[in-house]
Amino acid sequence: MTQVYDRVAFIGLGLIASSLFWASKRAGLVGEITGYARSAETRDTAREIGLCDRVCDTAAEAVEGADLVILCVPVGVMGAVAAEIAPYLKRGATISDVGSVKADVIAQVAPHVPEGVHFIPAHPLAGTEHSGPRSGFAELFDNRWTLIVPVENADRVAVARLRALWEGTGALVDEMDAEHHDLVLAVTSHAPHLIAYTMVGVADDLQRVTDEEVIQYSATGFRDFTRIAASDPTMWRDVFLSNKDATLEILGRFTEELFALQRAIRQGDGDHLHAYFTRTRAIRRGIIEAGQDTDEPNFGRGAKK
Repeated sequence: MTQVYDRVAFIGLGLIASSLFWASKRAGLVGEITGYARSAETRDTAREIGLCDRVCDTAAEAVEGADLVILCVPVGVMGAVAAEIAPYLKRGATISDVGSVKADVIAQVAPHVPEGVHFIPAHPLAGTEHSGPRSGFAELFDNRWTLIVPVENADRVAVARLRALWEGTGALVDEMDAEHHDLVLAVTSHAPHLIAYTMVGVADDLQRVTDEEVIQYSATGFRDFTRIAASDPTMWRDVFLSNKDATLEILGRFTEELFALQRAIRQGDGDHLHAYFTRTRAIRRGIIEAGQDTDEPNFGRGAKK
């Protein structure tokens, strides 16, 4: 793989930055990668495990001379971070991000982007329930989508260069406008996370079922809810507050569907339930056929040792 950038800086050193570092090194995409995290403990961990060629003690030092700066911080602080690093960005550099909300991030960051610097938001649709610098791995983006969301009048050469980086990590890449991105992600990610958090919370609040029973007898469905609900709480708090309108729209539709299913169960309407479950089952087949999951039993996890 041809080198895409001479120097890239990561602001934030969690799962995505860590995985992007290892994937970039695997493919030889970047000459030097610098990194900065607000927490001294995170910076020390990054140095210990060899994450980044150079871990800096200030964001300004990390971005100095970088051809690409990627904001890998919670969406709620993107604007503040952009304001902090703006004076130190070199002319011709690109600033991007990995946030799962785009319209709000653009509104936060765009006012701070200096003249002569390209702003190209992006969102890798990949992750796990784990966080922190130790959680990353080079294969995270393989055959997973990254959405690039260019702002108005974005430089197409800079967009193509960023696309080449993400494709080099193994990702599939597409472009999308910000508002549509946020609606799509409300359906595919944000609302499902909120539902998972809610179901785990219901189990925790239900006095007639003990914590021990919930843990010991968790069937696959609930177990998957707990995996999702273990995701980083700061990140998800910011996601819901930043993508409020789209998430509320999808939750409203979900509530209507849930009421219809409640009524069918109450009335013993098996035909309605069977038809509904048949239609939704087709979605699962489509995801498998698109190569975005496996049809192995238990999601390919294998038997418990």
